[in-house]
Amino acid sequence: MRVNRAWLGLGVLMLPTLLVAMDMTALLLALPKLSADIGANNVQQLWISDSYGLMVAGLVITMGTLGDRIGRRRLLMIGGTAFAILSVVAAFASDPLTLIVARALLGVAGATLAPSTLALITNMFRDDRQRGKAIAIWATCQFTGGAFGPVLAGFLLQYFWWGSVFLVAVPAMAVLLIAGPILLPEFRSDQAGRLDPVSVGLSLAAVLLMVHGVKQLTVEGVAVVPALTLIVGAGLGFLFVRRQLRLEAPLMDLRLFRNRPFTAVIVGLAFAGIAMAGTGLLVTQFLQSVLGFSPAMSAVLFAPMGLGVAFGTMVAPALTRHMKQTTAIVGGLVVSALGSLLLVGVDGALALPLVMIGITVLALGTGPLFALGTGLVIDSVPPERAGSAASMSETGNYFGGSLGFALLGVVAAVVYRGQMDGTSDSLAGAVAASELLPSGEGAELLLSARAAFTTSLHVTGVISAVIFAGLAVLILRLCAAPRTTRSAMPEYETVST
Repeated sequence: MRVNRAWLGLGVLMLPTLLVAMDMTALLLALPKLSADIGANNVQQLWISDSYGLMVAGLVITMGTLGDRIGRRRLLMIGGTAFAILSVVAAFASDPLTLIVARALLGVAGATLAPSTLALITNMFRDDRQRGKAIAIWATCQFTGGAFGPVLAGFLLQYFWWGSVFLVAVPAMAVLLIAGPILLPEFRSDQAGRLDPVSVGLSLAAVLLMVHGVKQLTVEGVAVVPALTLIVGAGLGFLFVRRQLRLEAPLMDLRLFRNRPFTAVIVGLAFAGIAMAGTGLLVTQFLQSVLGFSPAMSAVLFAPMGLGVAFGTMVAPALTRHMKQTTAIVGGLVVSALGSLLLVGVDGALALPLVMIGITVLALGTGPLFALGTGLVIDSVPPERAGSAASMSETGNYFGGSLGFALLGVVAAVVYRGQMDGTSDSLAGAVAASELLPSGEGAELLLSARAAFTTSLHVTGVISAVIFAGLAVLILRLCAAPRTTRSAMPEYETVST
């Protein structure tokens, strides 16, 4: 296709790339008001937050295979239509169950969009330099979108109701549906593997059961049921892995993990997602409920995290002119660890500047991993397998983000309840309870709750620092090792538009 048409098509593909990423985090600031309006309890809030990301993570590989069979552009159009309709349903949900179901189905639609965008880019740009530039732009939208989700939500909440956070997707998807058939070519493989319903079911069940078990450990008085849930989920995960290793055309080619650089980057994307999502969850709540800023002002104060990711991602390719890719990624992860440690000192008069500097430095350091990591993943496999490998990198990123909300949210909740001696389950609950007490008692409860939540933020900072430092060591060791032999994969067939 002509160069100008390709770049215009890239602009169209950036819309779903941004929206799928933004929907991962858009509810961070909207969750308190949303929960109050529809009466969602703590567990329902967690499901509202991460059911979307879990479905995206669990179905990206499945949808990648489906796109190979029916056509990437066709799948993109189907997903865009579903995403727009479900966004309207979510915006006008009147109870927690409806919203949870709508968010989960949005995740299914998002999973159709995520692999299609990068797969189309790798086929639209045949020139190596142009393709590299296009992928860098894609990576900037992909990873910056998640950080800017809360920012957009904060501004919308200042003037509209929480449902407006979902309605933003409708005009963007309308542009995709109108311009996509004109600017985007169709690509499919004549050797695409068959979908395996058993593998799809095993992977989804394993992920959902294990995350549900983690959540329930913090709210159940007896840990037997959550523990059993975790065991069953782990068992299903084991069956999934065994089945993939035995299938001739697996849903997820786990043999790719024999390649050490590939493994290092996938693990890096997943754990960086955990650290960033968990930190974002705690920081946005800290700005509102501890420091007392409005949603809009909290969005402004949280914006440096998105700007840090954007700047780090955009400058990362330039770093490779002066150092190896591995060195740039490892150096960035060390910077992120230092930014995380700044959150440990958040308190008193220095709380706000330390939070803003901490999240900015943390996000800045992840740029090389996000921008160059996809390149390393693609370079670790034959060129004709780039789309499949990229889908696995997206799975790691989205799964890490969803797990970050669950795991670090759980840890923060445990720390908070421990600091409050079990007298309060959440900071939002303490704020509501303080308004019903006499002024003196209410102020004392609020002071204790805010101090407890600040301690939760400190613990989250330590955990994030450990994660980033561990990833730096892992990538330094694995990416310096000799690469495994590349294997052949079927090539894509170009279909005329």
